[in-house]
Amino acid sequence: MTLFETDAPTAAELDARDPLREYRDRFLGADDPEIRAYLDGNSLGRPTKGLPEKIAAFVTDQWGARLIRGWDEQWLDLPVQLGDRIARETLGAAAGQTVVADSTTVSLYKLIRTALHARPGRTEIVIDRGNFPTDRFVVEGVAEETGSVIRWIETDPGAGVTLAEADAVIGENTAVIVLSQIAYRSGYIADVPGITALAHERGALVLWDLCHSVGAIPISLDEWGVDLATGCTYKYLNGGPGSPAFLYVNQALLASARQPIWGWMGDRAPFDMADGYQPAPSIRRFISGTPPIMGMIAMQEMLDLIAEAGIDAIRTKSLALSDYAIALYDERLAPLGVELSTPREHAVRGSHVTVDHPRFSGLMHALWAKGVIPDFRAPSGIRIGLSPLSTSFEEVEIVIDAIHALLTEADASTPVDSTKGA
Repeated sequence: MTLFETDAPTAAELDARDPLREYRDRFLGADDPEIRAYLDGNSLGRPTKGLPEKIAAFVTDQWGARLIRGWDEQWLDLPVQLGDRIARETLGAAAGQTVVADSTTVSLYKLIRTALHARPGRTEIVIDRGNFPTDRFVVEGVAEETGSVIRWIETDPGAGVTLAEADAVIGENTAVIVLSQIAYRSGYIADVPGITALAHERGALVLWDLCHSVGAIPISLDEWGVDLATGCTYKYLNGGPGSPAFLYVNQALLASARQPIWGWMGDRAPFDMADGYQPAPSIRRFISGTPPIMGMIAMQEMLDLIAEAGIDAIRTKSLALSDYAIALYDERLAPLGVELSTPREHAVRGSHVTVDHPRFSGLMHALWAKGVIPDFRAPSGIRIGLSPLSTSFEEVEIVIDAIHALLTEADASTPVDSTKGA
């Protein structure tokens, strides 16, 4: 159910009374007349306006002025310090369990292998067929590498993995379940505490992909007893193209955790240059290669904004935006045969709305040419990403109206077959 059942207010009215409206002006491109509506922040968030100055200061004051001394003075500790900050502001996790490094893909690999090592004798990995391709492909690669068996959960494309579906698949041979908190296509929010508790009852671990949830909805990893988690930082954390992922390992697992990519930076005493690898006794053991320091700059600006606005207020704005998108869908797109592929219920709806129509694959170029930028997910879905701090209600109306106009134009231009119905 949405907030706008009848007498929906206008986008201008909603923007005027939005308590977070001023944040939009703190992002680059928000006033760009060439971009009428940017609804793809769930793929790549906008940069903050303060970022160019911060990057320039890093180049001149840290890299340029301190040179190699920067590693000893600050950079070596940054992956854990920034991980702790992400944990505090967005993950509901205590310090010492999160690190920033690598990509989501590499983090998934490390954590799946870690889970298999932590559950010797168990041979099965559980994952859903609706999960993001990276998650599925990494699981397939690990299974081939280790001889593990994949147990697939079949899911409704318009939803995601339910507790009942997980219950039917998790068994005595399950080592780890790999799931996304928010389904990348439908926006469905999984029952993280319920599925995690179920897995623990069966003696298995759960690895949660938080790519589409971190920075958009409240998360409580410690409270929920989550074992392992990872996520990217270029969506709702606005870290920029290719910014490094974060990786979380519950404190209860850290002492015995054994990840597969042993690197100098994860050694107990890297500057001893020892002959044999001894993992650091902390979350640092999950660092392998040289930390991508420049890739960690942008997300710090966004974390400032998240801390200032508050994650609960961000979630409230997210729901208001998606409520408005669904209300406009009901009014303007449903009559044209467009299907809503996102849950209506607040409790299981993330921060994007997906609508499907057979003609959508052919509309994307025209939308982008109009300065209206959602994204497309095969086979027929337009995904409307709603980044609460940088998206306005006006943008939501613009994208819905643009889709409506293009579909209507396409219908008008379709030749009528006079033989039909004869």
